[in-house]
Amino acid sequence: MSIVVKLDVMLSQRKARSKDLAAYVGITEANLSLLKQGKVKGVRFDTLLKICEFLECQPGDLLVNVPDGGPLTR
Repeated sequence: MSIVVKLDVMLSQRKARSKDLAAYVGITEANLSLLKQGKVKGVRFDTLLKICEFLECQPGDLLVNVPDGGPLTR
């Protein structure tokens, strides 16, 4: 199983910019990019909370558990 980060999808749906999200959360655009690409090993709950506040969503809207070799639902 793997966790897929759908942050880019949510940003697009909300017509929000990564730059604005990074500023709101208080992280660099580079770190936000790594998170969007799923290249991080973890995320702090307070960071996840701020992302959800900005995008007006739930953590489950951003993170999806996908079986290995299974279809990627975006």
